[in-house]
Amino acid sequence: MGMKISSQANIAAAESAVEAINARFGSAGVEAISTQHASGHKRTYVSITCPPAHWLALAKWMRFDGGVNHCSMITGVHHPDGGPDKGWEVIAHLMRMPVVDQKPGKALVHDAAKLSGNDVPMEYEVMLTLPQTDDPVVPSVQSIWVGADWNEKETWDLVGINFEGHEYMMRVLNPHDSPQGFHPLQKQHQLRYHGHNEMYDDAQGFMRLPVDVDLVK
Repeated sequence: MGMKISSQANIAAAESAVEAINARFGSAGVEAISTQHASGHKRTYVSITCPPAHWLALAKWMRFDGGVNHCSMITGVHHPDGGPDKGWEVIAHLMRMPVVDQKPGKALVHDAAKLSGNDVPMEYEVMLTLPQTDDPVVPSVQSIWVGADWNEKETWDLVGINFEGHEYMMRVLNPHDSPQGFHPLQKQHQLRYHGHNEMYDDAQGFMRLPVDVDLVK
């Protein structure tokens, strides 16, 4: 992309996105604000809190009406001491970028100073809070952003948050024969503080001894 988006254009785009989201979803408990990164270029981005029940509707609107075309990360956090209303969190990081499929032999170069509307790049953070429960569930957005596929699998594998509607959910970092219900980033496991379990603490096998270490050669 030629040149850098100006601070004025960045702030204006964020405020426009905030206004549109609050106007469309404010009555459903969705709240969007514009905020700044604390480091780097301190760019302005859109931070959204969303009830899990409205996540799928918000995601569809962001993708097809707001031009948000890239899911860079979805992750989760376990809060066993967070009180009855905050047992789990899902955080999604999304981007709006003026990217199109290129034809062979062609290269589209954007002039940042001329971008407007949904073509202005913008970063989004969406936070979903779940109550204390033994079965945390949020809707899957795999069908909306292809980038959500791996991220939702990883979050389920490590944290144990289920993504309803996700096709082909599977282990991606832990061994495929891990016990049902084992998700190492849930706080009750504390694997590295109370004993060592080779299968989960050393999944790559770097610290394991050869099987014939005690045999006379």
